[in-house]
Amino acid sequence: MAQETPNHTQRVAGWAAYDSSGKIDPFIFKRRENGVNDVTIKILYCGICHTDLHFAKNAWGITMYPCVPGHEITGVVVTVGSNVRKFSVGDRVGIGYLATSCLECEYCASSQENYCDQLHITYGGYSKMIVADHRYVVRIPDSLPMDSAAPLLCAGITVFTPFKDNQLLDSPRKKIGIVGLGGLGHVAVKFDFILDTVSAKHSLGPVLELLKVNGTLSIVSAPDAPLDLPAFPLIFGKRTVKGSIIGGILETQEMMDLCGKHNITSDIETVTPDQINHAMDRLARNDVRYRFVIDIAGKTSKL
Repeated sequence: MAQETPNHTQRVAGWAAYDSSGKIDPFIFKRRENGVNDVTIKILYCGICHTDLHFAKNAWGITMYPCVPGHEITGVVVTVGSNVRKFSVGDRVGIGYLATSCLECEYCASSQENYCDQLHITYGGYSKMIVADHRYVVRIPDSLPMDSAAPLLCAGITVFTPFKDNQLLDSPRKKIGIVGLGGLGHVAVKFDFILDTVSAKHSLGPVLELLKVNGTLSIVSAPDAPLDLPAFPLIFGKRTVKGSIIGGILETQEMMDLCGKHNITSDIETVTPDQINHAMDRLARNDVRYRFVIDIAGKTSKL
C-alpha cells in the first residue's frame, strides 16, 4: 500500500492482508483526493490474480502491510479531474497492472510504459473505490460484461502482447501452442509459436522440441525457481526463447477493443468479498476454471 499523505482524505472500505499469513479481512483506509489528472472510479469487479496471492503472503519479500491486493479492476467513473478529456462521469473503465511510470523515458515515449524503470504497479482493487491517473485507465467496450472483462486487464494483455510482438495478430493462419491452460492460457486459446504460462519450475526442452525451425517460445510466467533450458533444442532448430510482461496502455486499449469486437472474455467464477479467502485457497490449489472475479459492488450492478 502507498503511504497516506495529508491529501488522503477519502475513507474507503476494502479488504486487506495484514500479515504474511495472507488472510484477507475487512479494512478501512484512505484514498487521495481526485487530482487534475485523475479519475475516481467506483469499483464494480476485481479479478483475483495469482500475483495477489504472492503479494498477500509476501512471497517476494516486498509486501508492505496492510496490503489491499487487486489490479484487474473494472468500474464506473464518478469524478473527473480538470485536465482529463478522454473520460466522463459514467464511463465504463478498467485499470490493470500499470499504475504510474515516469512518462519521459524512451519506453514511456514509445508506449512501452511496462518497461519503465520507474514503473509502479496497481494495488487496491479489493475495495469500493480507487483514484487513478487517467493516462493509465482504459475504456471497456459496451459489448463486454464488466465481470468477465476484468481479468483481461492482466491475463488478457499478458497473452496479447507476445502475440502482437511476434506478428501473429494479422498474419496468415499459423499454429500456436499454449503451455498451461490456466488463468492466462485459457485466454490465449480462442506450432510456429508457443506461449508458456506455467508459473512453476519446468524444463523448456520438451516444449522447444515442439517448435519448427526458427520458432519462438515466449515466457510470460514467473516461476519461483530457474527454468531448465537445454541447449540442443535451441541450436538444432535455430529457436528463440524470449520473455514478455503485460503491455503498455495503448496496447491494453487495443486488446480491449479487439476483445469487444470479437466478444472475447475470460471464463470466470464470481465470488463475493466474504469468499475471498476461500477463493485464494482454491487458487493456490489450482481449483478454478479459470479466473475468480470479486463482485465488489454486489448484485445491484447490472453492468
